Amino acid sequence: MSGDVTVLPHHGVTAEELLARLAEAQQSDLPVRGGQVTAYVYDTGRPEVHEAGAAAYAGMLEVNMLDPTAFPSMVALEKDVVGAVAAELGQPGAPGIFTSGGTESIMLAVKAARDSAATDRPQMVVPVTAHPAFHKAGHYLGVEVVAVPVDLTTFTVDPAAVEAAMTERTVLVVVSAPSYPQGVIDPVAEVAALAAARGVPCHVDACVGGWLLPWLREAGAEVPPFDLSVPGVTSISCDLHKFGYAPKGASVLLFKDAALRRAAYFASAAWPGYTIINATVQSSRSAGPLGGAWGTLHALGREGYLDLGRTTLEATRRIAEGAAKIPGLRVLGDPQAALVAIAGSPEVDVFVLADEARRRGWFLQPQLSYAGIPANVHITVTGVTLERVDALLAVIAESARAARERGPAAVPEGLPELIASLNLDELDDPTFVELAASVGIDLTSRDQPEMAAVNAVLDALPVKTREAILVRFLSVIYG
Repeated sequence: MSGDVTVLPHHGVTAEELLARLAEAQQSDLPVRGGQVTAYVYDTGRPEVHEAGAAAYAGMLEVNMLDPTAFPSMVALEKDVVGAVAAELGQPGAPGIFTSGGTESIMLAVKAARDSAATDRPQMVVPVTAHPAFHKAGHYLGVEVVAVPVDLTTFTVDPAAVEAAMTERTVLVVVSAPSYPQGVIDPVAEVAALAAARGVPCHVDACVGGWLLPWLREAGAEVPPFDLSVPGVTSISCDLHKFGYAPKGASVLLFKDAALRRAAYFASAAWPGYTIINATVQSSRSAGPLGGAWGTLHALGREGYLDLGRTTLEATRRIAEGAAKIPGLRVLGDPQAALVAIAGSPEVDVFVLADEARRRGWFLQPQLSYAGIPANVHITVTGVTLERVDALLAVIAESARAARERGPAAVPEGLPELIASLNLDELDDPTFVELAASVGIDLTSRDQPEMAAVNAVLDALPVKTREAILVRFLSVIYG
């Protein structure tokens, strides 16, 4: 909360000056290349591929995807991209939609299921490990989320629990391939069969794995059936800005048939203006991400993705095996994709470990405990990771030793209970900042804070209070 007020310059500035200002603004950003940031960014380690995607992105930047009849190029590119994904995910020629990301793909899948059902009180059954985008979709679309537990050894959902949770109001059942938190694949075939027997659509969230698992399988990994070839699977989401390595935001939502895809569309003739027919949640949107995805897919080709699959598979195996040998750490589940979750112990606090890794120039993503699953640090393995595996494991080992020496992050006695008792809606942002400062958390600093204490406090709070705190945090940092 700097209190600064932005004023538009009276005269325009040059492109050179703008880029200089942009570089200054990005000085504290995490690096997007090099493999030391193990979340949020995906790096092939091949600059020429990213340059090709960026060039194609720029080439389509000003094309507006609002009206496909005005810009036939967007239709051609979208059919090309969707067709490539469908060919790898079990049903060549399957109807699909190019979206801005996994959240939008998931929201459209939920909309399609809701609008195809005959109930005014819809529910969807999801594992507790399902991405929060399903909760977001439920919130926006009025679909109640029924969450079912996962096995606390394998971290996959129990088909019997899914079956027991289904009612006459269930409009959608969800499984993950893989789930993001532990990188494991739910029993897609079993759950889809149960859903089909009840006449309920089954969506596979393969946002992370959709454009990775086929290449891992070809590289020798054991990957169970998970795509549209599985009986009972009616839709699947696949992000291309993850392991497709395309620029953000690029995702594909595939449907088993065109009727279900039509239920995802929105049209309105209830006004005297131009024709409104939208394939996505957005209306006007740049075709830049579509161009970027198309360019990246063609720049890499099947052999390029297969080679990245081989290196990713090897890197994932080495990280999982190496982390398991570090005293005080354990790998959660058996990672089946390029995602590894590492839990700590009473002696090694993973939140402190994450801070220590960041001091050493590496970002490991902290994950809070939930539904019996312990807090952990999460690593997304990408194409560039293999060449840095030894350095990464060394940093994890050093950070674990440092965390052991420092001890767990201290949570002031009674603080979680105090926070949980507060009505946060009654606090304005300055008061919230003062409350944070009273426990040693400076929300006004531009410097990267120690996050271990923050995460430890969040981890000790009920879920709803966590959510309220995070909303207030976002409000504060944007001022």
